[in-house]
Amino acid sequence: MATKLLVRAYNVEVGDCIYCRIPNGKKLKGNNYDDLHILIDCGSLGGIDCLKAAIADLETMLPEDAEGKKRLDLLVVSHEHKDHIAGFDPNFFSNIKIENIWMSASMDPEHPQANRSLRLRSLATRAMRNIASMNLSLCPELENLVESYGINNDGAMEALSTKLPKVNHITPKYVYAGMTAKELGLSLNKEVKIHILGPERDIDHFYLGKDADDSLLGLIATGGVFKDGPTNPTAPAPANISRADFRRLQSRMMSSAFAFAELSGKVMNNTSVVLLIEWKGKRLLFVGDAEWDSRFKEGKSNCAWNVIWHERRDLLQNPIDFLKVGHHGSENATPWDDLQTGKATEPSEILNAILPLPQGRSKPTAQAIVSTKRKNYEVIPCSPLLAELGKRVKSVRNYSTELRDTASTLPKFKEFEKEWLNSPQPLRTDCENALTGANFVDVEIEA
Repeated sequence: MATKLLVRAYNVEVGDCIYCRIPNGKKLKGNNYDDLHILIDCGSLGGIDCLKAAIADLETMLPEDAEGKKRLDLLVVSHEHKDHIAGFDPNFFSNIKIENIWMSASMDPEHPQANRSLRLRSLATRAMRNIASMNLSLCPELENLVESYGINNDGAMEALSTKLPKVNHITPKYVYAGMTAKELGLSLNKEVKIHILGPERDIDHFYLGKDADDSLLGLIATGGVFKDGPTNPTAPAPANISRADFRRLQSRMMSSAFAFAELSGKVMNNTSVVLLIEWKGKRLLFVGDAEWDSRFKEGKSNCAWNVIWHERRDLLQNPIDFLKVGHHGSENATPWDDLQTGKATEPSEILNAILPLPQGRSKPTAQAIVSTKRKNYEVIPCSPLLAELGKRVKSVRNYSTELRDTASTLPKFKEFEKEWLNSPQPLRTDCENALTGANFVDVEIEA
């Protein structure tokens, strides 16, 4: 058995596929223990080959069960976006026995406290697929938004909710904050705790808020943005409206479709399963794509970090030993703001609590991994954020120095990387692959 806890983040481009092995973390019958093997997400916005390679490597890390299959003790699905679920093809997992599946409560189609959020998601999905069918020329950001609601998500969700549970003879559990591993059927060593920090059970109240009611009801009432006619740019103008006015109406309706898709995507990110794993006094935080805002607002549309800070501060307010940097290093997924002002804000308060800046001659002790690949966005990853995190963790590299001349071959190097790449940054799957050719990044934690 291993003596160190291992976190392995696979290089799956823009996506998460993260393996965690906890020594002696699983309680067996009597006083016997075995390593606990966890997979958090398996998705990518890139090709499927990187996911197949990740699962093939995962098999080499897993023990065999009594039937000769590889044993995965827990599969955690943070949320429903393609970059977190695209790899859940049952064929990829044919040689793996999955013993537990946890998914966000927001993914439960019968969850009574996510009624409006689920309706919003259904409407956004129909709108984006309608737009996809038009083969319009869209900017990269809108193309990615449309793609995130693609038909491929249906197959992944069917695999997670039906096919994988059936072949493994288990029932998936839809989880929310405060639930325990024991009540979810997972027996742990007393030295191991898995805290579910998010989402809260009342999805609509905390993450959608009352303000969305009128707009959502209005959209449902008109329904036009989701029908083939008015949003189709080739559709003929009706007789009772001028062509110019009709095209302006089309434009407004298309904008509304994207706005509601953005809102639904934001709710999905903020209802990510957020796990705090404790092992022999060490604290590891896995946050999915949880986002942050300036502060928590009662009854409004809130971000996950603010909700956790408001509802679960006792578990979040102390330093952590490992952070899976959220949303591939996006500026909206690790709580921070303009820290140069010196003003105390809710985001900076959270960051200073979990990853405090070293004082005096002290050095950082925490570690972090960013699962990312630079594509079209300036903020995924957000270079100033990564440089800030580089001051707060010990697992860092100066990629500009280490990559040398090959640094300039990184995607969007001149636009987004050149100014910041010489600052120490947390370990990045994209840069590690460019540096060493490795298809994963490992962090080991000693008790």
